[in-house]
Amino acid sequence: MSDFTLNGKSVLITGGTGSLGKALTRRIYKEFPQVRRLVIFSRDEQKQFQMAQDFPLTKYPSIRFFIGDVRDRERLVRAMMGIDYVIHAAAMKHVHLAEYNPTECIKTNIGGAENVIHACLQTDVKRVVALSTDKACAPINLYGATKLTSDKLFVAANNIKGENPIKFSVVRYGNVMGSNGSVIPFFMKKRKEGFLPITDDKMTRFNISLDGGVDMVFHAMAHAWGGEIFIPKIPSYKITEVAKAIAPDIEHRIIGIRPGEKIHEEMITPSDSFYTYDMGKYYAIIPNVPNWDEENFVKTFNAKKVKTGFSYNSGENTDWVGVEELRTFIKQHIDADFSI
Repeated sequence: MSDFTLNGKSVLITGGTGSLGKALTRRIYKEFPQVRRLVIFSRDEQKQFQMAQDFPLTKYPSIRFFIGDVRDRERLVRAMMGIDYVIHAAAMKHVHLAEYNPTECIKTNIGGAENVIHACLQTDVKRVVALSTDKACAPINLYGATKLTSDKLFVAANNIKGENPIKFSVVRYGNVMGSNGSVIPFFMKKRKEGFLPITDDKMTRFNISLDGGVDMVFHAMAHAWGGEIFIPKIPSYKITEVAKAIAPDIEHRIIGIRPGEKIHEEMITPSDSFYTYDMGKYYAIIPNVPNWDEENFVKTFNAKKVKTGFSYNSGENTDWVGVEELRTFIKQHIDADFSI
């Protein structure tokens, strides 16, 4: 990955005790063992306690666990002192909980984003990568709407930094296979009860592994010019195929979609196509008015503008994973002892 390195650098991960935060921590120590400091910032003391058992100071002397909430701007500023890179993974992400607790979702996902931006500008942070979601694209639920707002805030932060050389960028992807609250662990738990609840038999989703999500964060840290929303080219799956992969011999019960749920997820809309480039492994939605030279960007990355009206959604994808591939993924990424 060019000359990008985190060796000798200090990194802070908000929401660092989540699935992606832990995957990032593992990869950082594997690929950049000389990282100067790695700060795990989150509000759940029990998860911090548990994660500290997996990453003890005796083996990982550069790790630090900070109790803190992204709603607390002052605590963020203190935590970011001396930090070079920030990965913003903290969010309230469960669709139905956000619908029922809208103000709490807004405080964390929008207010928290504002606080992270402020704290980064107040300190000497050089690069910021914020995690987004496919639900931020043409959102129909509050979670998606708050994450779209968060994306807009991080993109626009590049316009208010003045002479500060900091760069803000966003990575947006679909369901992370095996992450907390995702469908595969849910189905694996439910199969013990004798049936799988399926919201709609036409439903599709994008799929990315935890390692794929980490790769995207590293790519953004290494290559972002500021303001890009990076989107991976990843396969889709049908929810019925997931059910067949996990429990083919029990009842698959259609229960109807939940409030705020889509049949297919989208990551690039036709309206985004005017600002979207094909970067090879990824797409990038660039700012409407970037604060860098667009022609130079295109030349540097051999970027190709997508066709006007292009969209990228899980139902019209050209890349799919089927039952056997899903079973292989489950054994590789979630449960090595998985069997039918």
